[in-house]
Amino acid sequence: MGIFPIRRKPNEMMRVLVITCIGVVFGFFLGVSFPTLTLPKLNLPSSLFPSFDLTYIEDKYTGLSTHALLNAWSSLGRAAINGFNETRIWVPTNPRGAERLPPGIVVSESDFYLHRLWGSPDKDLKIRPKYLVTFTVGYKQRKNINAAVKKFSDDFTIVLFHYDGQTTEWDEFEWSRTAIHISVPKQTKWWYAKRFLHPDIVASYDYIFIWDEDLGVEHFNAEQYLRLVKKHGLEISQPGLEPNNGLTWQMTKRRGDSEVHKDAEEKHGWCNDPHLPPCAAFVEIMAPVFSRRAWRCVWYMIQNDLVHGWGLDFAMRKCVEPAHEKIGVVDAQWIVHQSVPSLGNQGKSESGKAPWEGVRERCKKEWMMFQDRMTSAENAYYVALGIDPPNSTTG
Repeated sequence: MGIFPIRRKPNEMMRVLVITCIGVVFGFFLGVSFPTLTLPKLNLPSSLFPSFDLTYIEDKYTGLSTHALLNAWSSLGRAAINGFNETRIWVPTNPRGAERLPPGIVVSESDFYLHRLWGSPDKDLKIRPKYLVTFTVGYKQRKNINAAVKKFSDDFTIVLFHYDGQTTEWDEFEWSRTAIHISVPKQTKWWYAKRFLHPDIVASYDYIFIWDEDLGVEHFNAEQYLRLVKKHGLEISQPGLEPNNGLTWQMTKRRGDSEVHKDAEEKHGWCNDPHLPPCAAFVEIMAPVFSRRAWRCVWYMIQNDLVHGWGLDFAMRKCVEPAHEKIGVVDAQWIVHQSVPSLGNQGKSESGKAPWEGVRERCKKEWMMFQDRMTSAENAYYVALGIDPPNSTTG
C-alpha cells in the first residue's frame, strides 16, 4: 500500500496559526507575572541558544525586570540576524588583494618620513620632503658622501644603501641620524631599488635621485638642478659630466654654452636614428634623476636578477614620450665621475681573476641578457597582436 502525504485543509492551517499566536501571548504574560525569574532557572537546552551565554546576560542585567531582559534578548537576536545577512565587501577597483576592504580604509602608498612614538600623528612632521635622493655606499667613501649630502636641502629625504654592512659608523655625521639606512652586504643600487623603491613606496616624492657614491658635486646645487629640469620638461635626466674625466658617451658630456641639451653627435655608425640612444633619449645609470611618473615605469622594467642595471640606460626611453624631448642632460649643474672601483672590489676572486674582473664580466653578460629579454618581450607582444615586429627594439 502506498504512502500518501497528508494535506492540511486551509481551515486547519488557520487553526494552527491562531493556537501559535495564543501560545506566544500567554508566554509573554506568564513571564511578566514573574519579575524576579532568572534565566538559568529556566534550564533551557543549550542547543536552542547556541550563540549566546544566558548566564552572561543575567549577570549583565542583574536587578532588571524580565521585561527589560526580554528587550535585551531581542537586541541580541537582531544583531545576530544582521550579522548573518551582512553585505560582503568586494571592491574590484581596490589594489590587488585588498578587494575585501572598504575603499575609505585603503592606503596604497607610503613614504620614508620618520614618525614619533608619542604625541598626535598629525603633528609628527614639521616638513614633508618633496624629493628623494639615494646613494649606494661603502664607509670608505664617507667623506665624498658627506660632501654630496650637503648639496641637498631639508626638502630631500636621504636614503643610504650600505653594501659593506657598516651603518652606525655614519653617525659621526649629524645628518646621518635622520637619514634612512638600509644594509645588505655586497648588493648593487639596482638590487636595492627593485626591493625598496617600489613606486607606491616613493609616491610622495616628485623626483627620485638614484646615485652612485663616487660623484664629485662641487659644481652642483640640487634646487637649481630641479628648477632647470622643470623648466625644460625633463622626466629623466642627469647632471652633465666633467668633459676631462674619461667620458664614455658624448651625450652625457657637459656643455659650457647651454642650460640643458637633449641630443649629441656620436661616432659614425653609432646612431641609426638621431632620436635614439646614444645620440638622444639617453642618460647614464651612474646619476639618473626620475620624475615620479617616469620612475613608476622604469621600476617595472628593472629585472629582479640582473643587479648591475647595464642596458637600462638604453631602454629607459620607453618610459616617456616623446623620449628625445623628455630625456636630457643638465649642463648648468654638473658633476665629476671619480670612477672609484669600490663595488668591483666587493667581488670574489675566481679562476685566477681579480674580484673586479668577475664583476665586470657579469656586467657585460647582464647587458646582453637584458637586451635579449627586451627584444623577446616586444616581439612576443607584436606577434600576439598580429603585427610584424620591428627590426630593432632596443635602440
